[in-house]
Amino acid sequence: MNAVVPSPLTADKDWWRGAVIYQIYPRSYQDSNGDGIGDLKGITARLQHVADLGADAIWISPFFVSPMKDFGYDVANYIDVDPMFGSLSDFDGLIAEAHRLGIRVMIDLVMSHSSDQHAWFVESRSSRENPKSDWYVWSDPKPDGTPPNNWLSIFGGSAWHWDPTRMQYYMHNFLASQPDLNLHNPEVQDALLEMTRFWLLRGVDGFRLDTINFYFHDAQLRDNPSLAPERRNADTAPAVNPYNFQEHIYDKNRPENIEFIKRFRAVLDEFPAIAAVGEVGDSQRGLEIVGEYTSGGDKMQMCYAFEFLAPEPLTPLRVAAVQDAFGTAAPEGWACWAFSNHDVIRHLSRWGADVVDREAFAKMLAAILLTQRGSACIYQGEELGLTEADIAFDDLQDPYGIQFWPEFKGRDGCRTPMVWDGQAKQAGFSTGDKTWLPIPVEHSLRAVNVQLGQENSVLEQYRRFLAFRRLHPSFAKGAIAFEPVEGAVLRYTRTLGNETVLCMFNMSGADATANLPAGEWQPLEGHGFTNIVIDNTVQLPAWGAYFARHA
Repeated sequence: MNAVVPSPLTADKDWWRGAVIYQIYPRSYQDSNGDGIGDLKGITARLQHVADLGADAIWISPFFVSPMKDFGYDVANYIDVDPMFGSLSDFDGLIAEAHRLGIRVMIDLVMSHSSDQHAWFVESRSSRENPKSDWYVWSDPKPDGTPPNNWLSIFGGSAWHWDPTRMQYYMHNFLASQPDLNLHNPEVQDALLEMTRFWLLRGVDGFRLDTINFYFHDAQLRDNPSLAPERRNADTAPAVNPYNFQEHIYDKNRPENIEFIKRFRAVLDEFPAIAAVGEVGDSQRGLEIVGEYTSGGDKMQMCYAFEFLAPEPLTPLRVAAVQDAFGTAAPEGWACWAFSNHDVIRHLSRWGADVVDREAFAKMLAAILLTQRGSACIYQGEELGLTEADIAFDDLQDPYGIQFWPEFKGRDGCRTPMVWDGQAKQAGFSTGDKTWLPIPVEHSLRAVNVQLGQENSVLEQYRRFLAFRRLHPSFAKGAIAFEPVEGAVLRYTRTLGNETVLCMFNMSGADATANLPAGEWQPLEGHGFTNIVIDNTVQLPAWGAYFARHA
């Protein structure tokens, strides 16, 4: 393609700041051909749901040609669609329909590694002298035949895999079938940037960059130091994984990455109104890295932060602490917050195991997410109040879960198919007799058609609150300031220009009260929460919320 596909959307370079991005996991969104696996035509057919919800953009997880060892995050061809998902023509149709509905399209780029079936790696491993011999991270063994250093894979075991053809080890931060690209080689960088242009010319509006802090490794291959037990946590890898035992200063988070990110941003800036969000997968230096990668206006527009994806319970103090830490670490930066995604236990299960009223809990959490300073990601099914599915071992597909079962059950529980029609075959997801992951009965009871038009449903509350959010620009782009916590009540203001909006949340299952800050406050309507104010004291029901504008 030689020209940019025209878009009817306004060329607002700042559209991403405060945007609501709806994440679609393509295998599980909508199956259009009855094979039990979602596809691009299925996504296109369901885009009206996203538009009705009120999201600004969609982020589509990988749909490129892949052997699917890691379900698309192992790319075998960066510039074509896997036949399982359709064709490039189907993708063009998706772009056109999304733009017609006013939805921007972001796609997931996996540039730290490829599949071992990618033509680049096939050539690279064929000899030590071929033109792509240095496109991946190769190393001779130690004299005793062991790997060159102590680096570990997130998916378990050594990050090095022996290749008998080259008689060398190659590096893999994830599966052995996902060799790491060598971005120290300028030719690799150039190839990845040309691939980026391919999709920009096809009309995409931006990218989510997978594992952006894994792009470079230490060229000297120095050992990682061990990590003291009190500093270990399970935010990046499950607790049963020895990956948590190291301080990862040499296998990722390298300073060389900054210059490549600048090169990437320069490519984006060749096109109008393009944005990228980088996923920073690091529990040790996460926000510090976010600050580095989003500073100066010449790197990432925003980074996908993991603080609210962690197992740690959400409390008023936790919300305030995360925002404060982000402001300190990344004063110039912009976060993209999420409570759930395709890699973690759904937040209603992660935080709400003991919650009685899951409906009210889900509504309150949505309001907190959508009023944070930063952009927000909603993961498919979150708007229905879906919980984590319990997947039997025999039905498990995720290699990560199979490796560490049963202590860690993998990521399949959050990846089950979307439920559209509670009375239809396969809940309206597929006409096939079998779906790639089973659909839980409890999810079918929460299908879109069951909740649509029901005023008190989680889905209608999401739609209502997103409409309310659009009425107040301070939620998208305003400053945030926290009031002192009163018991279980979280209080903060969002301010932009002459508008200051007060947000109050009762983060408990019991009724609570909280005082209004000093000044005159005018209650806001249309957000879907009910409460009473008596003598400047707000009466908040369990999991309730209150919003007011400074008069």
